[in-house]
Amino acid sequence: MHSTGNDFMIVRWPEGVDLPDRNVVRGWADRCRGVGFDQLLVLETSEQAELAAFYRVFNADGSEVEQCGNGARCVARYLVGNKESATLTLGSLAGNVEVRLEPNGDATANLGEPNYDPLSVPLRANSESGRYQLDLENGSVEFGAVSIGNPHAVIRVDSVDTAPVGILGPELQSHSLFPEGVNVSFLEVRDEARVRLRVLERGAGETQSCGTGAAAAVAVSRLWGLVGDHVQVELTGGTLIVKWLGPGHPLWLSGSAIRVFDGRIEL
Repeated sequence: MHSTGNDFMIVRWPEGVDLPDRNVVRGWADRCRGVGFDQLLVLETSEQAELAAFYRVFNADGSEVEQCGNGARCVARYLVGNKESATLTLGSLAGNVEVRLEPNGDATANLGEPNYDPLSVPLRANSESGRYQLDLENGSVEFGAVSIGNPHAVIRVDSVDTAPVGILGPELQSHSLFPEGVNVSFLEVRDEARVRLRVLERGAGETQSCGTGAAAAVAVSRLWGLVGDHVQVELTGGTLIVKWLGPGHPLWLSGSAIRVFDGRIEL
C-alpha cells in the first residue's frame, strides 16, 4: 500500500513465529531484489477488545520505530477494505490511534497532541524551547523539535527545491543531541494554509511522503505563528491535510490510503 508515495508492505504476522530480523526486513525492502518499501508494518492480534489490530513499524534498514502516521491510515484501510466507511482503533508502540475511513478512500488518523518536551522527543537540551540552534560541520542550523510519538526536527527553508536535505539532514539525524536519531523535515511556508515539505526519515532516507513529518511540520510552524489550524502539506508524492486546533487538542492527519497489490511471501 502507499499514501502519497510513502509505501508499505503490510503483513498479518502468524502467531508463534518470531518477528523478522534486520536482514530479513532489509531483503524484503530492497526494491531490486525484494518487494521494496519504506516501512514494513507487521499486524499482530491484540488481546485488547477495543483494538482492531496492533501494528509494529520497521524501517527499510530493519530498525523498529514507534509510529508511522501514513502507515496507520493504510493499516486501517487494509483491514476494512476499499472505499468503506468505518472508525477503528489501532495499537502501536506509541499508543493507540483512532482512524476514520471515508467513502472516498481517504483516511484520517488522530495522532494525539504534539509534545515539545525535550525528554519526550528525546532531545538532549537543558530546557524546552521553540527554537534550537546547533553548529554542524556544514553550517549552523536553527530547528524546532517535537514528538509525534516519534522524534522530529523541523528546519525552515526558503525553498524545498534547493534545501540541503542530503547535507544537513544526515548530520542532524546522527547528532548526539538526538540519542534515538530523528526524522528531519525541511519546511517551506507558502501562507498560513499551505506549506511544502521534504523529509529525511530515520532508517529509510528521503521518502516521497511522511505522515508524522507533515504533522510535526505543522505543529512546529504553528508554534512559530506561521500557520493556522487547517494546513495543506505538499510533499514530493502528493498532499496531506493536517488539522490542529492547538495545545490541549489532538492533531488529525488526512490523506489517501491506496492498496497496490496482494501476495504471499515465504518466511
